[in-house]
Amino acid sequence: MLRPPTGKEGLYLGVVPERAAADHPDVTVVLDHDLAALPGTGRSLTYARLAEHVDDIAARLWAVGVRPSEHVAVHKSAGFDIYLLACAAARIGAVPVLLSPALDGETVTALLRRLHRPHLLTDEEKLSGPLAGFPTAEVADRVVTTGPARPGAVALSELAGAPRREPVFLHPDHPALMTHTSGTTGLPKLVVHTAASLDGRCRPQARLASLIRTRETYAAHLSYVHSRMYLALATMLPKGMPVVILDDPDPDNVADVFAATRPGFVETHPNSFMQWEGLADDPREPLAGVKYFSATFDALHPPTLRKLLLASRRTLPLFFQFYGQSECGPLAGRWYTRRTVHKADSRCLGFAIPGATRFRLVSRNGRRPSKANPGLIEARTAGRAVTYFAERERYEKELHGTWWRTGDVGYRTAFGCLHLLDREVDVIRGVCSTLEVEDVLMERLPELIEIVLVPGEREEPVPVVCTRDDRPLDPARWATAAACYPQLAAPVQMSLADVPRTATMKVRRIELARRLAGTAEPEQAR
Repeated sequence: MLRPPTGKEGLYLGVVPERAAADHPDVTVVLDHDLAALPGTGRSLTYARLAEHVDDIAARLWAVGVRPSEHVAVHKSAGFDIYLLACAAARIGAVPVLLSPALDGETVTALLRRLHRPHLLTDEEKLSGPLAGFPTAEVADRVVTTGPARPGAVALSELAGAPRREPVFLHPDHPALMTHTSGTTGLPKLVVHTAASLDGRCRPQARLASLIRTRETYAAHLSYVHSRMYLALATMLPKGMPVVILDDPDPDNVADVFAATRPGFVETHPNSFMQWEGLADDPREPLAGVKYFSATFDALHPPTLRKLLLASRRTLPLFFQFYGQSECGPLAGRWYTRRTVHKADSRCLGFAIPGATRFRLVSRNGRRPSKANPGLIEARTAGRAVTYFAERERYEKELHGTWWRTGDVGYRTAFGCLHLLDREVDVIRGVCSTLEVEDVLMERLPELIEIVLVPGEREEPVPVVCTRDDRPLDPARWATAAACYPQLAAPVQMSLADVPRTATMKVRRIELARRLAGTAEPEQAR
């Protein structure tokens, strides 16, 4: 196989499956859904088949005219084939640009314009749905669909049998992947990652994964357009771990899949873990074999941690929580056991990753940062993205020397661990930490599955609550639980499905506040 052209290290996504298959060809990848881009391939693959599919799609993309350094926007319905398409584009030296399936047509069109006529990989659902009526042919150089051919769009299936190509390795500092931010304040920013910055994220994760001595089945429900999916598989595939990819997070589906595959390592968004609490009571014990739980995108409420850890029948199961950002990757982390989970503090993010990340607190008012006077969290890491595409000034605004301003506020304890109190834009006057208040109320009211504090019309903190099975909230129980927070307005009950979220299942607080005020504006998903 060809090697990178320089001695500098880089993570090349296009050859991750191939290199893993060279050592572990028969290890399985199990899906709970079909691959729209490759009909008939089934839901059970091997590493060798996975690598073959990436190589095959890469050849088809080359045949349609995709070349090294060119942008390939991937915007289609959710599915693991997004990973295959992105890796295939990367294999021939192109730059995959991952656009969330949740984006509307206007936003996708604007991002395609920003990219200056990229290639577009999409599907019939998008072309006849959100993109219908928009000038796709004007803003994209070539349109390739995983569905049937149509005027202006080539069918990926018609390119089958294209001559295979050797992988292309560009310089490690060349753009290698683009993801995007949530777009809560306008058009999403396109975050540019290089092979070197991706490697800066992968190396510390690989070191942590090396501590796992047994070959566990790794099960994941992650956003296909978030860099975490690509880093997770770049860490797990080289270890030869069997992989289970979940597209449908419904607890009934998850219970069926886990009962059949018995994963030992489960990773998903915190809100999905909250939805899966009921798996602990399933008589099939789908979580019994889990040794490691991992939540990457946000902190979990302590009751959920406890219930999931107690559902495992393994000796000393661990629950990992990591704090990070799209621009930086994981920055800090910690773990809990059954013995320590009763001390769980959702605001505690843990410690910087040894040898990989550092963080500091910057005063907002000249006074030393503390819990009562939280500071701005800044981070330094080799995994930081290199820019926002076509928006360098916005990127440099958050860069302070070699430190990246995360937009979060918090403090460092006497023991050195980092505590996150709020996003800077989510701070509500009169509330020390909205997240902390939410944690306390979740602990006191087990009937809640979600609670979010947002500012009301007079900037008063309004609790938005979601209950299990949408049962009415008991006013007396609420009054007792919230008695120590007299500044809170009356709670507003909402169905969990109606709470606006990003693709990584984080609540869109700004959009939620707008909806309550009756001034909702379109807001995009990551």
